[in-house]
Amino acid sequence: MTERTETAAPAGAAPPADRPSPVSPAPAGAPVHKGAGTPGNGTGRWSGDAGESFRRNLGLVGVLVVLIVIGIVTRPDLYSDMNWVGDNIMSILTLASVVGVVTVGMTFVIIGGGIDLSVGAIVALAGVWSTTVATQSYGAGGMIFTAVVVAVCVGLVNGFLISYGRLVPFIATLAMLVAARGLAAEISDKQTQVSNNATINGIASNDVLGIPVLVFILAGVVAAGWVLLNRTTFGRRTVAVGGNPEAARLAGINVRRHSMLLYALSGLCCGIAAIMLTAQANSAQAAMANLYELDAIAAAIIGGTLLSGGRGTIVGSLLGVIIFATITNLFAINGLSTEAQNMVKGGIIVAAVLVQQFRFKSLTQLLARNKLRSTN
Repeated sequence: MTERTETAAPAGAAPPADRPSPVSPAPAGAPVHKGAGTPGNGTGRWSGDAGESFRRNLGLVGVLVVLIVIGIVTRPDLYSDMNWVGDNIMSILTLASVVGVVTVGMTFVIIGGGIDLSVGAIVALAGVWSTTVATQSYGAGGMIFTAVVVAVCVGLVNGFLISYGRLVPFIATLAMLVAARGLAAEISDKQTQVSNNATINGIASNDVLGIPVLVFILAGVVAAGWVLLNRTTFGRRTVAVGGNPEAARLAGINVRRHSMLLYALSGLCCGIAAIMLTAQANSAQAAMANLYELDAIAAAIIGGTLLSGGRGTIVGSLLGVIIFATITNLFAINGLSTEAQNMVKGGIIVAAVLVQQFRFKSLTQLLARNKLRSTN
């Protein structure tokens, strides 16, 4: 019998330099995103970081229930009609569909430690470019291809400027917001471009089994985003890059390239949203999708995505979008002004960020105390 010559590595030792891990281990005290495919500790869905996401999403469902109760109390005449209730649910989901698709891409960017203020302008540019007379001559396929390619290319430009140009994401995407809006106005000559393609226009007017096609598109994008974030190496690397870029780089992840791909993914979602919004309005113009960036960021924050990166869920972001769509619907059926609605949205965003910071600091302190006790 031969004697084993290998020795076990001491606890806490780093892996050998010739065998880098594809994903960086989180440093001590850093939040670990269990929702992105990291196994839990076996203590149940109510414990640990995995339980944190579940509890947060359950709380968002509770907020939706409260909003529904408010609607029932304020407009019992409408909610007593079950046919109206069903139609109203479809209206809320349709209202949330376009922003929801944009929010999926925004969630990836924020989890990766970035921010994208240009998503609304990218939607407008892609919509305008896809509805030019020349593009429409290629049919629905040509319009969809143009919208997606234009949006992805703009996203790649954002990612290149941020990753390789060393620009701050806020500045780079703010500049792109202005530039993309200007280019859209130049292409359209500041006019509304009508979509004459029946297939594209039918995306917003058709339904399958009573459910609008727009809702199916939203469901498909959300499902794809969930799988990408929670079941692929790309998703785990996104969490690693957002949580600790330097540790991710040392673990062998090409942080610059990955960050650039995140902005390209955001652009892809904007291209899909551009077709959806064009179908809803049967037209496109440079002013379309105004302030969509704020709606997408707000929905992601409400859904629990950490602004500093490294944590977030697609389901939470979707619930955030639906909550804002429900608030908009609630204000509309009660005849309240848009100004009041915006003030309420602003208050919700501030409250969500405050709660997020408080809970993150409390969790970090709790983990530090537990580690100290276990060491002693």
